[in-house]
Formats: sequence, C-alpha cells, structure tokens
Amino acid sequence: MAGQATTKPQRDAGNRRTTRRPRRTPGEIRERLLVAAREEFNRCGFAGARTAAIARRAEVTEAQLFRYYDSKTALFEDAVFEHLNQHFSEFNARNPVGDAATTDHRELERLYIREFQQFLGEHAGSLLSLVVAGTHTDDDVSGIAAIDSLRSYFERGATMMAERVGDDARVDPALMVRVSFAAVLGCVIFKDWLFHELPVSANAVDDAIMEFVLDGINANRAAGAATEAGAIQRSDDV
Repeated sequence: MAGQATTKPQRDAGNRRTTRRPRRTPGEIRERLLVAAREEFNRCGFAGARTAAIARRAEVTEAQLFRYYDSKTALFEDAVFEHLNQHFSEFNARNPVGDAATTDHRELERLYIREFQQFLGEHAGSLLSLVVAGTHTDDDVSGIAAIDSLRSYFERGATMMAERVGDDARVDPALMVRVSFAAVLGCVIFKDWLFHELPVSANAVDDAIMEFVLDGINANRAAGAATEAGAIQRSDDV
C-alpha cells in the first residue's frame, strides 16, 4: 500500500510534464487578445470592459496584454476597426469587381452594406460606449476619425469609389465614404432610440438605410457616367 501511495503522485507529476502547454508565438497571443477583447467589449461596452478580464479570457497575464497594447483604447481600435478593415478586404476578395459591362455595382454595394450593417450591429454596444467615453470621460479616446485602421478603411473605400466615378463626382469620394459610414453607424447604434415608435420591422429599417446610402453613392456614379458620356459625344462630334 505504501508503495502504491508513492507511485501515483509520481505518475501524476509525469503526466503534468507531458501535457505542458506549448509556448505561444507573438502572433498567437495577439490573436487571442483580439478575440477576447471583442467578446469583452461586446459584453461590457468600452467603458465597462476591463483589461484584466480580457487577459483572463485570452489566458495571458495583464502584463503581457500591455506589452502588446499600451492602452485599452489601442486594444479596442485593433479589436473592432482592424477587424472591419479585414472584413472589407475579405469581401473584395470574395466579390472581385469586373468591368462596367459585367459588374452590377449596385447589387455588389447592396451586398456589402448588408454585411456592414451586420458587422456594426454585432459591435453596436461597444461603439456607442466608445462614443460616450470620448464625449463624457477623461479616457484616452482620440475620436473615431483619428483611428489609424479606420482611416485606412476610409482611404481604401474612397480610392475604390474614385476609380468608379472618375474625377467629376458631385461629392468628393473621401467625403462620401465617411458620410455613408456615419449614416449607417448612426442608424445602427441608435436604432432602438430612433425607430422604436414606428410600426416597421428591423429589416424595413435596414432596407431604408441601404437605399439612402445607395442613392448617394449612385448619384456620384451617375455624375461620372454623364461626364464620360459627354466626353464621348464631343469626341464623336469632332
């Protein structure tokens, strides 16, 4: 009996040695932090989320978290807006744009806006909390417009729009992309406040937002197409 009592702890200790968790790479740690941060921000909002809780979710120490991100705001920016940038890239990869004759731009834009609405809906609580934190607290929140990953998103969207509408757009593509983003974002995060008294479904609200944004985008495209048609006509006249 005594011999059996001494061998079990040794066997258990050996098992612990063989099942030791492998060392994570920096990329793996960063990805775990981003996933954990999205979950925590969505659950608690920006103000309510705690870096200690995010670290526990990611199974790292809080000290490790701050080696990758020097503030909660920096972590939020990457967790949400870099994710948005990645979604934009993945959407374009899944839906390559052909020439004007073979691509239904309005349908493609409709599909993207639908996915964009869903993305913002998933993060609505966090985004609203970020807006409130930037307005009413002393937290290190520099404002949505100053977020690098979101600025990159705007620049890529404006470049794509400029390629489609040319130089004679009625509204500067850089401005149009931000106005469209703001329109969808505002309607999504304030949906319960703005639309709850109307006898309409959530889908009807989403459709109205989509048509509003599409009309603005296509007004620019119509202006570019009209300019191109005029140039062709003048060339034919000559």
